[in-house]
Amino acid sequence: MKDRISHSRWMAGGIATALLMLWFVTTGDTANAARLRSDPEALRLLRAAEGAARTTPFEGMQFITAWSRSGMATTSLVNVTHVPGEGTRMRVESTTADQGGQMFEADDAQQTPAGLTGYTPKMLDLLARNYAVVRAGEGQVSGRTTSVVEARRADGTPAGRFYIDRQTGLMLRRELLDQQGREVTLTFFTEIRQDMPKPQFVPAALPETIETPWAHELAYAELGALRYQGWQVRSGLPGGLSLYDARQLDSGDPVVHLSYSDGLSVVSVFVQRGTLDPSSVAHWRKATRGGRTVYLRDTVQQRAMWGSRGYVYTVLADAPPPVVDNAVAALPHGGTGFWGRLGCGLGRLASWVNPFD
Repeated sequence: MKDRISHSRWMAGGIATALLMLWFVTTGDTANAARLRSDPEALRLLRAAEGAARTTPFEGMQFITAWSRSGMATTSLVNVTHVPGEGTRMRVESTTADQGGQMFEADDAQQTPAGLTGYTPKMLDLLARNYAVVRAGEGQVSGRTTSVVEARRADGTPAGRFYIDRQTGLMLRRELLDQQGREVTLTFFTEIRQDMPKPQFVPAALPETIETPWAHELAYAELGALRYQGWQVRSGLPGGLSLYDARQLDSGDPVVHLSYSDGLSVVSVFVQRGTLDPSSVAHWRKATRGGRTVYLRDTVQQRAMWGSRGYVYTVLADAPPPVVDNAVAALPHGGTGFWGRLGCGLGRLASWVNPFD
């Protein structure tokens, strides 16, 4: 049990940087043209949403819904509280999709996530490079008037849509759309309150389930050293997904967290030395990707797990299924490790994938 709790912490800490990031579909090979078509005012609205998320006190309830390949929907309910200068507390309510839990992210200029709390500069750069970002009228969310911003593919179809509160500048809703215009992921506030009395919560006093991002950000030279040692650290994945953040957990066996994005889709890859016993993934779905066997699980975040040549790979993705499939297929597969003896404990690995299990 102690090992389970310990490893749950590293996975929760690793995905803290990824949990709130925007979830949308990737584009083709016309990045420069997309950048030229972007509307500076639309980009400004997204950039301002980050600042608003830092300076505005608010509390609200978010719904996060994702649709699987079969068309089944999975929904999580999250209570979000932000105190400027301290951070954001997220409490996942217990539902059929989640057992509940909490997470905390400090207000840190270097680690502010995207998602409904705003865009980081890195994410905005990727978005402008891969999509045409334009204004698309106005909308309503929770009774509040919003400015609507769309991220459009080279063919003009919308890949993502953002609703930004005209009064506060906060992002209140985002939609991920597939090529047919259907929603793949939907995140929105069902209610939100601002200028509330300051909540009395202190990060150090919060329950142990609350995590923060890993502090060890890998420099370029460190990534090169990992590659030399045999770690598969890709600089990019199919569909224009670029490596924009890399971190390492140094306690116990090293674990590397690689974050890829095109500005909309986000694919997190966790790599650890070890082997994986497929008999321990009884509740995961066996599938073939890139001609090789992996295990999949569709929740609010899509998940995939497999072993290859002495390493265990775990993928968490906020992206349409085809984007995830292509990313998984492009990563290393095969070798003797997959059918070998379970090295790190799959029960613990499954809990790392969902820190609230």
